[in-house]
Amino acid sequence: MKKRLVFILILLFALGGCGQQTTQPSTPSDNPQSTSANTPAQSAEPTGPLRDATPEVLVPDSSGTTVFEAELYRIDVSNSDQGYVMVQYKGDNEKVKLQIALPNETVYTYLVTKYNEYVTYPLPGGTGNYTITLYEAADIENDLYAVIFTETIDVTLTDAFLPFLYPNNYVNFTADSEAVAKAEVLAADCYSDLDVIASVYNFVIENISYDYEKVENGVQFGYTPDINETLETKKGICFDYASLMSAMLRSQRIPTKLEVGYAGETYHAWISCFVDEIGWVDKLIQFDGQNWTLIDPTFAASSTQDGRDLSSVIGDGTNYQVKYNY
Repeated sequence: MKKRLVFILILLFALGGCGQQTTQPSTPSDNPQSTSANTPAQSAEPTGPLRDATPEVLVPDSSGTTVFEAELYRIDVSNSDQGYVMVQYKGDNEKVKLQIALPNETVYTYLVTKYNEYVTYPLPGGTGNYTITLYEAADIENDLYAVIFTETIDVTLTDAFLPFLYPNNYVNFTADSEAVAKAEVLAADCYSDLDVIASVYNFVIENISYDYEKVENGVQFGYTPDINETLETKKGICFDYASLMSAMLRSQRIPTKLEVGYAGETYHAWISCFVDEIGWVDKLIQFDGQNWTLIDPTFAASSTQDGRDLSSVIGDGTNYQVKYNY
């Protein structure tokens, strides 16, 4: 019987633990952990009409209204009020980094891996001043970088949810993505956003296996999830799980944060969703008809598929600390 999921407060999508952080935030690798949740109230039987499952995919636009450009770069901030900027590196340096400092002074660092094409980066810190800085490696052997661009922009978001609805470099999808089509199918018989989250969640944990081989081979800083590859191979690590589910839910008009931080000492990725009736939700509970049980999708997926009992390493939720939202 398909699991029935009930969500309260914030949906914590603990999608696999990760490696130890170095001095610079690295890409989440994996060492699965989880969290506990508050005592839920069982939802009522569905009433009313079915929810509209038509996908809505927002498309980032490099409209060229406000652009910073030089020989090595083109940075389009025309639509910063929509919660994103678009950056194109036009040089040939082997190592290029982008930093975006948020209004609260948290600094997000990205490894630029695509040249001569625009990449979309989110502005997840709300309204305020963002400083954008682009670096090229000046001495690769000693990991030294030179600033080739820096600028502070004043951002006033038209909607605080937009950064968590648009695609970006870590949650990359289009209207033609298989994940979008699958989300529409999964949402077709749903009455509410919570039903959609439950349906997508169950699909992910039942169909995507935990990729132990990828973890054993090492995941480097700059790793970017590919949701098409995750669906095709049916394997993934924490970042892949979080990116896939974020894309599916965003395409169904559900604001979703891909969150990166710590589960204890482990670097980790999970998600948080916004539901009108509840707010931001990061705690997830499963009700199987008799018992309430904590669910961590990485644990749920791996234990379902290989019979492992991972319950002994599930934490109580107090060890989860968000550092970055994408």
